[in-house]
Amino acid sequence: MAETTLVRRLGLAQATAINMTDMVGIGPFITLPMVISMMNGPYFLYAWLAGAVLSLIDAMVWSELGAAFPMAGGSYNFLKETYGKTGLGKLMSFLFVWQTMIQAPLVIASASIGFAAYFSYLVPLTTLASKIMSGGVVICIVILLYRKIEAIGKISIVMWVGVILTMLWIIGGGLAHGNFLQPIRHINDGITVNYAFITAIGFASVKSVYSYLGYYNVCHLGGEIINPSRNIPRSMFLSIAGIAVLYMLMNVSVVSVIPWHVAKDSHFVISEFMQQLAGNTAAKIVTCLILLVAFSSVFSATLGYSRIPYAAAVDGAFFKVFAKLHPTGNFPHISLLFLGAIAFVFSLLFKLSDVISAILAMRILIQFISQAVGLLILRRARSETKFPYKMPLFPIPVYLAILMWFGILISTGFHMVLGGLSAIALGTIVYFIKAKVNQEWPFNSAKLPAGKNL
Repeated sequence: MAETTLVRRLGLAQATAINMTDMVGIGPFITLPMVISMMNGPYFLYAWLAGAVLSLIDAMVWSELGAAFPMAGGSYNFLKETYGKTGLGKLMSFLFVWQTMIQAPLVIASASIGFAAYFSYLVPLTTLASKIMSGGVVICIVILLYRKIEAIGKISIVMWVGVILTMLWIIGGGLAHGNFLQPIRHINDGITVNYAFITAIGFASVKSVYSYLGYYNVCHLGGEIINPSRNIPRSMFLSIAGIAVLYMLMNVSVVSVIPWHVAKDSHFVISEFMQQLAGNTAAKIVTCLILLVAFSSVFSATLGYSRIPYAAAVDGAFFKVFAKLHPTGNFPHISLLFLGAIAFVFSLLFKLSDVISAILAMRILIQFISQAVGLLILRRARSETKFPYKMPLFPIPVYLAILMWFGILISTGFHMVLGGLSAIALGTIVYFIKAKVNQEWPFNSAKLPAGKNL
């Protein structure tokens, strides 16, 4: 007989591997020159440090909530629990799923578009060919994920090894070049800490934070993590610490070979870095490895996001068709196929630079800021003993996370903020229509018979 619930089969190593492969992806390779260009100086490394600090602080919020509510769906459950299962939490959790159905395919599409863009270093692609390739990447990912979670855990370990080896090769190349410490020695050259510098950090952090996103992916898989109260926080902190070190060393390695004022205008900075060090063949090999990393990231992100509509549907808060598990593989196949289909369409329609800012603008208000505020509310309402993980210096990290996310939100630009607010407004209207029909909060009447929900 097929299992009807998710099974806990992912350990700490697999959870950390899934997080890290999601975090790296194509992000650091394509945003590296963007960050340098925005900072326009050797002090661009501070933008990467800012991204790491924000991620670590925000991970404390995710850790408290993830350890307390280790279920599939991550933020869906956090928002429902923190704002009340029968009250405002219904609206907040619905809005999270609503924006997930848009921004999750954007995340998947961004990695597939980046994959196609970097592939053009090997073989120049026309615009049409690039679109076909990015769509093909999404299709291949869905096919790979159409299997049992324990098999996926093994695949994630293999991909994680590929990610680490690629970055270690890049770092090792810079070390062998013999000029590795120069960027660090000159990091403060020309720096003036003023309003312009802080503003530049804010804008550059939009790109660097994008490269750290994914440290919380394990929370979306909470129902499949072994010993979640221990492994969910640990996997996040291990992921962020490991990736932060690798990002910093990689950036230093690259600009120790290619000066920052040259690297900022490069479209294939890692490939050109390796070409300068070891020739054309090595450049092509590292490009292939970067493509493997990008593919791995799409794999990991799609895995986590596919559990969110499933969790909401099981809870009766979303269309019930998404609650179906595969009869033999025991994974949410309808959710996987739907998100994959939307991501396929997005990969054909959008440009990468627009997708990065749109992803952040849509998520910050409903997901990051709202669940941080929700944790403050929940901590006042519940005993501390109900939180298996408790952050140090509470509530200071929560307030810091909220302030920093507001700064990142403003830095995405007016049009992106307006787009995010518009999506929230439309989702709110849809929720109230649904709530009116189903007689749910805030209409506060008896529930309809089973099967009558929208």
